[in-house]
Amino acid sequence: MLVHFARYALTPSLWALGDDGRAAVGSALRTALEGSADAVHLYDAFGTRADADLLVWSADRAESPDAALGFFAALRDALKPFRRHVHLVDALWGFTRSSQYARGGSDRAIDPMTPRTRPYLVVYPFAKTHEWYRLEAEERRRMMSEHIRLGRSHERVHQLLLYSTGLQDHEFVVVYETDDLEDFSVLVAELRATEARGFTLVDAPVLVGFHRPAGAGGPWP
Repeated sequence: MLVHFARYALTPSLWALGDDGRAAVGSALRTALEGSADAVHLYDAFGTRADADLLVWSADRAESPDAALGFFAALRDALKPFRRHVHLVDALWGFTRSSQYARGGSDRAIDPMTPRTRPYLVVYPFAKTHEWYRLEAEERRRMMSEHIRLGRSHERVHQLLLYSTGLQDHEFVVVYETDDLEDFSVLVAELRATEARGFTLVDAPVLVGFHRPAGAGGPWP
């Protein structure tokens, strides 16, 4: 499965339209985005960072080698009528894959294809150091078991890992959903104290979004 996160900034041309004009553009943009992938979820991002207003989470089943071509073409075409109103700030994306460290599935693994029920989304890129990959596989698995145990101890936090090595500047995209941001922050603080943390090369920028369901209208207030 190909999973994609894009942040957009709203341009002055949109704000010049007035309330009714913005609502019409927002409704049309939501419809276009929802038709560009197998699943699309919209999030408010205003105020979480200084450079974007909207976070769009898209997922495509990617069942053939040319699926990425189709996905990015569909995204380009969906946004074409709105390019003067929304500006792409950045994008994080990758593919799902079975974990080499976690044995068995998790009842808190995120399925991007299902409707979202939790209000908060946290996404960030991630990369390990060269020294990490020089370790024996069993040693890496031992250290990651502590990570997995801590994650499972916070029942209100659900996770998805994307693999993007060779496709972006980082190696992974880590995705979390929760209904309690403070609890999530506590989990991250605990993870920072683990042995595996010493092999982290990068885990920023951190992107936060607030779910905006279809019944809320367009992708902005």
